[in-house]
Amino acid sequence: MKMHMIIRRFAGVFILLSLVLAHYHSQYWLWFTAFVGFNLLQSSFTNFCPLEIILKKCGVGKDAGSCCAVK
Repeated sequence: MKMHMIIRRFAGVFILLSLVLAHYHSQYWLWFTAFVGFNLLQSSFTNFCPLEIILKKCGVGKDAGSCCAVK
């Protein structure tokens, strides 16, 4: 699976999860939604994505067997 598809799925899941938590638990979870949205916005201008760095270190997109395997 391509890196940009994984990042979009993570962002979508995080946004939906934080909205559910804001509805049922505390409205302060909306700050997490804003954080994800801000990261998406800034990455469209700077091409810097922290999740991409984490996924690359875990071997996503390579022939690595499991995430964060000891090398």
